[in-house]
Amino acid sequence: MHDSDLQATLPGIPEPLTDTARSDRHTWAGLSTARWLAEGLRSAFFQAPRVGGHAPTPAQVLMVAALVSVLEITLLRLDIAGPARFDVQAWLSSWWSTGLGVALAWWAFPKMSGVADPAGSRSGRPRGIAAFFVLWLAASLPNLVLGQAVIGAITQGWVSAAVFEQAWFYWALYGVFTAWSLAVTWVLIARFAGLGWRAFVLMLAMMAATGLNLWQFEARAWVSDPDLAARAEDTRPRLRLSQETLEAQQALWQRMVAAIAPERPGVTDVYGLVFAPYAAEDVFLRESTLVSAVLAERFDAQGRVIHLLNHAGTATTHPWATTLNLQRAIEALAQRMDRDKDLLVVYMTSHGARDFKLAASHWPLEVPPLSPTELRAALDQAGIRNRVIAVSACYSGGWVNVLADDHSLVMTAADATHTSYGCGQLSELTFFGRAVFDEQLRKTRSFEKAFAAAVPVIQQREIEAGKTDGFSNPQIRVGEKIKPVLQALEQRLTGR
Repeated sequence: MHDSDLQATLPGIPEPLTDTARSDRHTWAGLSTARWLAEGLRSAFFQAPRVGGHAPTPAQVLMVAALVSVLEITLLRLDIAGPARFDVQAWLSSWWSTGLGVALAWWAFPKMSGVADPAGSRSGRPRGIAAFFVLWLAASLPNLVLGQAVIGAITQGWVSAAVFEQAWFYWALYGVFTAWSLAVTWVLIARFAGLGWRAFVLMLAMMAATGLNLWQFEARAWVSDPDLAARAEDTRPRLRLSQETLEAQQALWQRMVAAIAPERPGVTDVYGLVFAPYAAEDVFLRESTLVSAVLAERFDAQGRVIHLLNHAGTATTHPWATTLNLQRAIEALAQRMDRDKDLLVVYMTSHGARDFKLAASHWPLEVPPLSPTELRAALDQAGIRNRVIAVSACYSGGWVNVLADDHSLVMTAADATHTSYGCGQLSELTFFGRAVFDEQLRKTRSFEKAFAAAVPVIQQREIEAGKTDGFSNPQIRVGEKIKPVLQALEQRLTGR
């Protein structure tokens, strides 16, 4: 079947313009940028672009590309509710498929001469590349505007309905707009290149590029920036990185390490490490201070708790909560405790992310986030056997598999796919910290019992607070060899 025969099977798609036809249809001295945009918008709704044999100037190509880029960046901002920062690298990475399409169009489009050599290859410069590119960009505008308007309205809370909370709705929405975009691209390719095998290869390549973008290139042009949000909303004094502050931190660290009480022979001592790395919200200051007090008062750990804290008001009273200080604190505690018999309780409270890293912030001090593998490595290197680890953060269930072993109890405020609640400027304590440590561990000295009693309380409070993304589903994993250690500790402390 010849290209012309294939063409006849698609009504409404004209035969590709030959050089002769191009000159016959040349009715304008030149097309304005507005005209190119208008014809591109026609193409978005499968109408034939009325461009004759014209090609856009280089300046017009740049103007249309710039217009589409600015509009895209502006509309993509609606994807994020609240303060966000622009990720140039992520945005640029999304253009690779456009470059691939243009490169393949250069190969697939008919050449200016329209003559094939004896080997069957085509020579000469392909015609219509610039026109195709400009029309393609302009044709993407209705899809972009409508799609981002819908997503933005939902994200920003301008419209609300139960259906918007369902995953299938977003997949259906993505499918509709993706199908529209691909169909427009296919029709444009057919108008410029006909329906030969090269055009079909180009169409298939664009389909594959779209699927690959969805599968592998999930980076977003705009990302939520909690640090920016905190700086915008919080008027509290900021940390001053002066020489005096740095020297005070060094002296504070030395005093803290020297003050760690040694282990007592014949007693299973409890040592504590409380880590609150997010300075922008006072809830973590309050919660970490409360947990430190509960460990000291309820678990006989006076003088054996290290409290690492990021907060503008505690630079001279608490060592900074950084990954390096965390590693040093674990090693310092290991030097004073019986690593085989004593118990180390680690409590961490901050925001959490889907990659399971614990958010850290102490502007202008640069503090990297903490991963579960870093905590596990520090504990293993220190040789501390018996561990109770509690993580109060969104998606903290992702820490369980990394930290769990026979000698550890690990509990988290949420599972690996849900957010927890109570980490905000107006919160006194997180729901997890309040229920487990401020309430239940004041009634019992069993971490397992406290956790079991706290879970239904947390669930009820989330319902009353209107949590919309599902129950946080706190997690716990208890190793077989830590159970007798915790039972003996509970008996000793209860008897005392």
